[in-house]
Amino acid sequence: MPRVVLFNKPYGVICQFSPSAGKQTLKDFVPITGIYPAGQLDTDSEGLLVLTDDGALQNAISHPAKKWPKSYWAQVKNIPDEAALTRLRSGVDLGDFVTAPASVKPIAEPPDLWARSPPIRFRQSIPTSWLEIEIREGKNRQVRRMTAAAGFPTLRLIRHRIGHWTLAGLDSGEYRLLPDGEVRLW
Repeated sequence: MPRVVLFNKPYGVICQFSPSAGKQTLKDFVPITGIYPAGQLDTDSEGLLVLTDDGALQNAISHPAKKWPKSYWAQVKNIPDEAALTRLRSGVDLGDFVTAPASVKPIAEPPDLWARSPPIRFRQSIPTSWLEIEIREGKNRQVRRMTAAAGFPTLRLIRHRIGHWTLAGLDSGEYRLLPDGEVRLW
């Protein structure tokens, strides 16, 4: 049975175990050896990262052809109208590729959300809103690029679900080694 660790990656942490000058890495939070990230989260993104010692599982989670759903909470600048939401749902031309259709819905700020350090910059005159975005591709900075192309830049991005695994019960910087009974594949 593969070992699977769910980790709530804080803002600013690099998705690698090897040291990086002046930056926190996975090694600063997860003391388990022999596991590797199944996919990435940018340094300026937060949330769920799955770590495993099983290469086939790693590939299944991270390879776009496998189509594991990944859900994000995106705090965006301004309030998207229905036309912008439709554009995000239909697929967005990002220049180097057109995204596959996505599930996108406005949501309230997620409950029990931890404070980000450093906090995002608030402006009194510019409102923000939250979207839940589910994609099955996961290309480099895809969600950020999608919301920017629709005219609503992402201010804070949190991945809260990969397949059936979620952040439930994990505060920022915490991890949990799944017992064998919970390691079921998508």
